[in-house]
Amino acid sequence: MVYQFVIWGLITVLSALILRISLHISTGRSNRKRAVAFFHPFTNDGGGGERVLWCAVKAIQDENPSLDCLVYTGDHDASPHSLTARAVDRFGVNLLRQPKVVHLSKRKWIEEATYPRLTMIGQSLGSVYLSWEALTKFTPTFYFDTAGYAFTYPIARLFGCRVICYTHYPTISCDMLSRVRRRSSMYNNDDFIARSNLLSSCKVVYYNLFSRMYGIVGSCAHLAMVNSSWTQSHIEKLWSIPQRTKRVYPPCDTSGLQALPLERPAEPAKIISVAQFRPEKAHGLQLEAFAVAIGKLNAHFPRPKLQFVGSCRNKADEERVQRLKDKAIELKVDGDVEFHKNVMYRDLVQLLGGAIAGIHSMTDEHFGISVVEYMAAGAIPIEVALGAMASAFAHER
Repeated sequence: MVYQFVIWGLITVLSALILRISLHISTGRSNRKRAVAFFHPFTNDGGGGERVLWCAVKAIQDENPSLDCLVYTGDHDASPHSLTARAVDRFGVNLLRQPKVVHLSKRKWIEEATYPRLTMIGQSLGSVYLSWEALTKFTPTFYFDTAGYAFTYPIARLFGCRVICYTHYPTISCDMLSRVRRRSSMYNNDDFIARSNLLSSCKVVYYNLFSRMYGIVGSCAHLAMVNSSWTQSHIEKLWSIPQRTKRVYPPCDTSGLQALPLERPAEPAKIISVAQFRPEKAHGLQLEAFAVAIGKLNAHFPRPKLQFVGSCRNKADEERVQRLKDKAIELKVDGDVEFHKNVMYRDLVQLLGGAIAGIHSMTDEHFGISVVEYMAAGAIPIEVALGAMASAFAHER
């Protein structure tokens, strides 16, 4: 009798939940607005993803001025005015009019700090919850993901949206899986796991399972835009939608940078590194290489300057910058290293105009916008041998 009561109770609760979900979906579909809504929870970041966002908004405004543009953001201080100003100040993108804004209160469910372990699947499932909040607050005709949250696509389709995405790189790739199999320690494979045969085997199973899930949700996109041939080959393989996948190179302000004079101050020679302060950008490797180079210089040779330029998304990034500063002191090059955080676009151009070379060291960089900017600005790009694929840009174009 007790078991029957429990079972009927569970059935009642489940039925009520299904009914509530169905009601939300039905209401959203019936109230769908003619608009393009961009899912980009971290609008205050200052990387290539945000440049793509604002260039996409501007492109739609140019192409169809009557179509409303809206941004889903988890930044509570973001407003139509502040985001429009940010597009100009950080990226030099002048929008025709201010986008509408929908604030999301559940962004913590996609933040890395929320998932100390199983981060990838945790953030992906968290994005489902966040997209549910977004779509119940505002249901657009076109749902445009510019931040790489593929697990939100089935939800958007349930609400009757046309799903479009711009994928900078896949959430999981064959390269990541092969590293785990080889037990190589890197940003996506903790050293503790890499040293353990058992844990590495478990992670291979986890990655294989996740890649299958990623393929299913990604295939829900009506149109998938990718930033390079490298990303295109991975996405077509994982999502199995080659006919709906288009290569669209990311926006690079080459014309403005090409106007910079090629003459640079010889003393001190400045080497620039433009990248968000994220683990995969390998700033520590750059610092170590710079210290080695300084140590090999003739005592009478003027010491160059290394300028780190990038945005800090959160407290973890701020702590990462502090560790870099501490490491510079440890390597005895702190007097030769500068840190420029969250700079305005005009200041970035000025810094690029004074650099003789630019460093890029991310191993899996499929298309490094900064490398193209180095070349356009007249700074010699220096890359890791297995890394930045941005140099292939000229061949792809």
